[in-house]
Amino acid sequence: MKRIFLLLVSVAVLFVACSKNEETKTETPQAGEQTTETAAPQATADANAVQITLNAGDDMRYDQLELKVKEGSTVKLTLNHTGKAPKLAMGHNFVLLNTGVDVNKFDQDAVGAKDTDYIPASHASDIIAHTKLIGGGETTDVTFKAPAKGTYDYICSFPGHAATMHGKFIVE
Repeated sequence: MKRIFLLLVSVAVLFVACSKNEETKTETPQAGEQTTETAAPQATADANAVQITLNAGDDMRYDQLELKVKEGSTVKLTLNHTGKAPKLAMGHNFVLLNTGVDVNKFDQDAVGAKDTDYIPASHASDIIAHTKLIGGGETTDVTFKAPAKGTYDYICSFPGHAATMHGKFIVE
């Protein structure tokens, strides 16, 4: 299992390195240019609803490391895969985990959950919300109620991605 994981990580890194030679027309941050700015949720018709857009590309990074919302608000999170790579090679998702979840253990168990978009059934109670897995040029969204005040981890559960694709979901 560990060898498979290392092989997948190696392939992903090689793929990213090779894809850096292609021009991209997106304006998402490049590797090393990630922002720590807080997402500016957009108010919707419902005063308790917020819209968040999170981008992820072939560089295996989210464009935001911190998302802030109010407790109990209805969150509509849209995930855009701004890269070109297909889902099988460079799939991305958004997984919001409960507090106290061992992110490394979750990530390890996700490797074996290919049939469920790398969402392990054994961790269903550890997940607050998640999107489906998408490939380059695709968009998906998920709507959920913001949990209790606190700081939560969010990751991409595609094998090897959580190491660089993670952030904090802060509920005030």
